[in-house]
Amino acid sequence: MLTANPTAQCYRTKHLVARLMLCALLAVTGMGNPPPPGDAAEPAASLSTGIVPTMGLNDVTEGALLFRTNQAGRFTPAPILKTDVQIAITGTIARATVRQEFTNPSTRKGDWLEGIYVFPLPETAAVDHLRMKIGERIIEGQIKERTAAKKVYEQAKQEGKRTSLVEQERPNIFTTSVANIGPGEHVTIEIEYQETVRYENEQFQLRFPMAVGQRYIPGTPVIIEGQAPKGSGTMMDTDRVADASRITPPEQAPGHGSINPLSLSLTLNPGFPVAKVESPFHPIIAIPDAEGGYQISLRADAVPADRDFQLIWHPAPRTEPMASVFTEQKDGETYAMLMLLPPTQHDEKAPRLPRDLTFIIDTSGSMAGPSIEQAKQSLASALTRLTTQDRFNIIQFNNTVRSLFPGPQPVTTATIKQAVRYTEQLSADGGTEVLPALRQALKSPVDNARLQQIILLTDGQVGNEDELFELLHQHVGSRRLFTIGIGSTPNSHLMRKAAEFGRGTFTYIGKIDEVKDKLDSLFKKLERPVLSDITIDSAGWSGLEQYPAKIADLYEGEPIVLTLKAGSLPAQARLQGRTVNHPWSLPVSLQNPATRGGLSVYWARQKISALMDEAFKGTVEETVKQSVLEVALAHHLVSQYTSLVAVDITPARPTDVPGAEQDRATSLAQASLAGLPKTATGGQLHLLIGLAAFMFAALLWVYRRAEA
Repeated sequence: MLTANPTAQCYRTKHLVARLMLCALLAVTGMGNPPPPGDAAEPAASLSTGIVPTMGLNDVTEGALLFRTNQAGRFTPAPILKTDVQIAITGTIARATVRQEFTNPSTRKGDWLEGIYVFPLPETAAVDHLRMKIGERIIEGQIKERTAAKKVYEQAKQEGKRTSLVEQERPNIFTTSVANIGPGEHVTIEIEYQETVRYENEQFQLRFPMAVGQRYIPGTPVIIEGQAPKGSGTMMDTDRVADASRITPPEQAPGHGSINPLSLSLTLNPGFPVAKVESPFHPIIAIPDAEGGYQISLRADAVPADRDFQLIWHPAPRTEPMASVFTEQKDGETYAMLMLLPPTQHDEKAPRLPRDLTFIIDTSGSMAGPSIEQAKQSLASALTRLTTQDRFNIIQFNNTVRSLFPGPQPVTTATIKQAVRYTEQLSADGGTEVLPALRQALKSPVDNARLQQIILLTDGQVGNEDELFELLHQHVGSRRLFTIGIGSTPNSHLMRKAAEFGRGTFTYIGKIDEVKDKLDSLFKKLERPVLSDITIDSAGWSGLEQYPAKIADLYEGEPIVLTLKAGSLPAQARLQGRTVNHPWSLPVSLQNPATRGGLSVYWARQKISALMDEAFKGTVEETVKQSVLEVALAHHLVSQYTSLVAVDITPARPTDVPGAEQDRATSLAQASLAGLPKTATGGQLHLLIGLAAFMFAALLWVYRRAEA
């Protein structure tokens, strides 16, 4: 669990205590309740604040589906939620279907509810389909501009129609809203997305994120009087993270039932011989088929969605480099994906350039426990690989940035001993202020005679990604940034995008026994880049548009992947770059390439990502928005400015029945006070006064503990 600094914790505790005290007093006096409709004789109407039956934002500790109540910031968790994931992998394209079942557990007539579920997807996911299933009826979602989609959803909700909305909060965080779920009713929502699998260290890997980790939210909380928060998360919106309440889902404490039970199955058709298939974090069953592929599923019927799923498959040994080109024809355009794998043999005689290495290590509260131990082991491993021609520095950060040296220092026995002692004393506590740590690392002057490499070790659980990307765009220069994600649910969007800005790579470490092997491989490849300054010759292409526009360096064990669009392809393409000593080029044949579906969607997703990056380069937001809308609407993709909305045109909830946000808390309050007499005596008031006094005493104790 991420912990902020003590002052912030105390502030939140005081704020919560004050709010609950006020709610208790309002409940006693009746001032906090709207006038009851119709007959006001029901005694439970005075408890519509929902203090007794509903949950507060800090009462739970794992991801959950929330049902809205008529109280801002109060909700009831859905006791039933089922998620099924099916993934089909062909070559390097993964096509996934995520099916979620929402259930209204109430049997009380009139309990029409709205559910909101925050869920993660891979940060490179291109979401393009939404289906809503009610019984035997299937309603297909339509892509619309985000504001328009929201209006369609809200109108359908008010008209009593079942409706669903998928919105992107971050490239790797999505929300699904489902309105007008009737009592005892099941509504199944399906979304589809695709992404490319990752190849690194002679292995392919796919990671499906199952949880949204708690994120550190910097800045001052901003409360607009008379306006509810943007979301129902555990943190308030701040001046630095304006949508914090939408990206901080509540969590369920261990022991309170299954945590979002999830089932998962895959089909794997890699297109080449495979030596081994494995999943490091979940037991699986992998059955080979006659075509050289595999049918794969989790060994358990369902698992808690509390850590990410990862699948790894290893190509059979080969003596030659492997290059792949795939194409797709769509709407008169040719889309292509080009993947160049580096040599498998390491040249020990290749010269090494002198390097400046700056290690940035996260020592915030979210790194406490195994994560900080992994990070310390990683850093210790890196120090052993330095040579006398290198220079280095170590920067740690939580609420404060601490630098071992003012800048990179020569590698000597004295400096290494000092660094080892410094590393051994690192401990985790406080907030995750990564921005000033990166700023400190980028203060060192650029030296083109040396490889300047920055290595960031963190779980990346922050909400101010945009500030970091803007800093990197403006100041990274010719430096290379490599990110190492620590823990079970790292913020891979931040880690991968930061590495992309720095023309480096992202390494994910999910458990402590992976540290040595993964870090040895990473630091080994950082010592000798195979190629740098790589470009593709545009001669012969008709209207070539490629992403990424700036190609990262080629390192051992990690390929170059380019996505291209053109009116027509040349017979041959040519990649160019530099080795340590001389220029390099490689011809690539484009005649009769293998065809694959989905490349146009992948290209569009990469273009949207590049367009969103323009905001960090000073491009006006409205210009970015219009460009993204053009691509997203054309390719039916969810983005920051587009959403998928599905509406069942047949009304489900009678329009004369109160809306979901008006009923839920009241009905639960009635159930909790079923034994109260329905009279006009003062017994109810006396009971409420006693309850308020009890709550006041308990909350006063919490307040004093926070002050201590």
